[in-house]
Parts: sequence; C-alpha cells; structure tokens
Amino acid sequence: MQLRWILDVIDITIVAVFLYYLILWLRGTQAANLLRGLIFLASLYIAAKLLGLQTLNWFFEKFSAAILVVLIIVFQPELRRTLERLGRGGFLRRMGFAPPASSWFIRFLVRSIEWLAENKVGAIIVLEGNTGLNEFIESGTRLDALISYEMIISIFGNKSPLHDGAIILQGDRIIAAGCLLPLSESKLLDKSLGTRHRAAVGLSEMTDALIIIVSETTGTISMAENGHLTRLVTREMLEEKFFSMYREQNPKIEFHFPWSRKKK
Repeated sequence: MQLRWILDVIDITIVAVFLYYLILWLRGTQAANLLRGLIFLASLYIAAKLLGLQTLNWFFEKFSAAILVVLIIVFQPELRRTLERLGRGGFLRRMGFAPPASSWFIRFLVRSIEWLAENKVGAIIVLEGNTGLNEFIESGTRLDALISYEMIISIFGNKSPLHDGAIILQGDRIIAAGCLLPLSESKLLDKSLGTRHRAAVGLSEMTDALIIIVSETTGTISMAENGHLTRLVTREMLEEKFFSMYREQNPKIEFHFPWSRKKK
C-alpha cells in the first residue's frame, strides 16, 4: 500500500514536470496561439456534454478524428523541431538533465564581447532562458555549433551576411545567427537608442532571455533583461551575470532544475 502511494506521487510529479516544460516551450512559439484554440475547442466540447447540446456532440463525435489529423498537420513543424532537439539532446538540456556549461564557455563569450566593443562592431547576443525561442530561431540561419571566440567574431564581421541579426545561444552552443527580434514599443526608452537596443528590449519584454548588445557607434556594452536595459556594462558585470545563469561543469553528471538554482 505504501509502495503504491509512492509510485502515484512519482507518476504525478513526472507528468507535472513534463507539462511545466511543455508550456514553457510553447510560450516561445507560434504554437501557443494554436494551443489556445485547442483549449477553446476542448472547453466547448465539455460544455456541450454537460449541457446536453446534441448537435455539437454529434459534430465532435463525427469529426473528432478529422480534427486530430488537422491538428497534427498544423503542429507538424513544431513537432518535427521538438523531435530533432530530442535526438540532439537539446530538449534534455532545456529540462535540466544535462551538465551545465563550464567556465571556458563564459570566458570565450566575455572575451568575444570585449573584442566586439573595443573594435566597435555592432552585435546582439541572446542567451536563452526557460522560455523557448523557436519562433525567433526559425527567422535566422541554423548553425547548432559549439561556441568559440572565432565563431562569434566571424559572424558579426562586416563582410558576414549574418552580421545584422542576432545570434541565439542555448547553453554552450550557437543555435542560430542572423535572427530577427521584435522591436520594443515602450515610450520610456531613450529616443537616441538604435534598432539593436530596441530589438533587445523587445525580446526581453516577451521572454526571460538575457540579451547582450554592443553598440556599433560607441562600442558600449548593454544588457537587456525582463524589459529593462542596463547600459555601460563592465566585464565584471558580464561575468557575474553569466555565472549566475551557468554553473561550473563537473565531470559527474548532475541534475539541475531552474527552481533549485541558488540566487546570488
């Protein structure tokens, strides 16, 4: 009896965790709007059952299979991307079952940002949080490459066809480059800010991503998070922020969940 109770708790916990990450993933995709429509149809079906609306019940019973096929077709791009990420291990990294990025990743990233600032090379670097960024990843060119100093410098070089967009990082990998981000419509932002800064703030208003911006005009480093823009960011501030997002990697695989991370 006691064993059955423990298994029930484990069962419910696994389902809850799965649904939690599924919702986080959908928040960053166009499938979120489709999911709302699906919830509406399900609510309508339940209401028809409870109220005894025979015509609606007949409609759902006759066309339920067709509706299911249509939903699979509509969600096909999102399902395909999810299966691809599962095969590469990306989905497991998002769920926290993979080792976190190590200090070398942060050193390369900080070094790259410093070089971009010193040489006044404009750049937007997006570090994905818990909210999925699939919609914005698809707007750029997929790379799925291990991050390196040379890779970042070459992407944002003036002769690179990808230098105008943003790069999106998932852990220690550059998932895509040349990505388009939504512009912020906030009237509180400084009117002198350019498109890069407004795009970074716009994405931070919609997601929990951390966005680093390097100004092409002044070479200053800025950071956008939760709809707020911090300017004149220093190396120390970057390192502190990055280390708060990525823990030191250990040889032993550990389980890291978002709610278990210590806040500094």
